[in-house]
Amino acid sequence: MSPDFYDQVAPIRLRDPLAALLGAFEGGVYEIGYREVVKLAGHSCPTVAGAYLMARTGLQALYGDELPVRGDVRVDLPASVDEGVTGVVANVLSFITGATERSGFHGLAGQFDRRNLLHFSQPVAHALALTRVDTGEKVSVRYDASGVSADAAMRPLMSRVLSGQGTQQEAEAFGALWQARVRAILIDHCDDPAVISVAR
Repeated sequence: MSPDFYDQVAPIRLRDPLAALLGAFEGGVYEIGYREVVKLAGHSCPTVAGAYLMARTGLQALYGDELPVRGDVRVDLPASVDEGVTGVVANVLSFITGATERSGFHGLAGQFDRRNLLHFSQPVAHALALTRVDTGEKVSVRYDASGVSADAAMRPLMSRVLSGQGTQQEAEAFGALWQARVRAILIDHCDDPAVISVAR
């Protein structure tokens, strides 16, 4: 069982020309939801939630009423791949946008190449930047969940659980409190400019 709120998070609807060509999805149109991102990352935390929100908010700013085109977005991150949580954020953005560094699809007949669309250690003002390859339009996305407070009981429970001293009941209580904060970020603060915002 996983938290019910995963399915309450608004999904990201995309158009993928490669998926259309190869018959994977009719018209290449499909949705990526938060639950799928959690499976990719193997966990749900403020970083994973933030990466999802940044992708959704940034793509909406770039495409407006159009469907974002997967495989046609460049992702720039300010830190190196092994610094802090950069790798986690990069994995989520790669999953959603299709952008990869060198390991992605090479393309067909000069089309659909997903490589060289993900870049690290770039001069980005905020958490990341997204650029439409077709138009060159670029947005930078800011994310800061520090104002979304956690229950005061979470930190001592985390210490007990990680030290091996916690009971099963305490471990479950910690997990519930942890996910409650993630829920607050994704549901209650998903449009809060103090948490997530875009600059052009």
